[in-house]
Amino acid sequence: MRPILELFKKRDAATYNLSPGDSVFAALQRLADHNVGAMMVMDNGKLVGVFSERDYTRKIALAGRSSKDTLVADIMTAHVLTVSPKSSTHDCMALMSEKNIRHLPVVDGDKVIGMISIRDLMNDIIADHENTISQLESYIKS
Repeated sequence: MRPILELFKKRDAATYNLSPGDSVFAALQRLADHNVGAMMVMDNGKLVGVFSERDYTRKIALAGRSSKDTLVADIMTAHVLTVSPKSSTHDCMALMSEKNIRHLPVVDGDKVIGMISIRDLMNDIIADHENTISQLESYIKS
């Protein structure tokens, strides 16, 4: 399996982020604008949490709270698991599966590189399998 850094070479490693002081409503709008399910929460350049659609559904919608009156800091996931750019896609998939999470910030020391999702990993696995099948078919035909 390849290191996560390789995935960022294939796609935009944009580091979309929110501020802890943003309203949940504004955060949901940003998620929709960027067509993503989660964003990192940054405070003065430091990763302080992750805000996801799951945070919204469980801590706002199901709790009967208002997304316009609640801050991201109040419902974000503050205990954030991170991986390094050298972490393998396999290790990231295993961590996501074990911890039942769908997004992992990629951090190199104090520097936030980006965030990977379970979708990123699945797309990589599918592409790798398709490449293997293609190579095997070529080998068989020759």
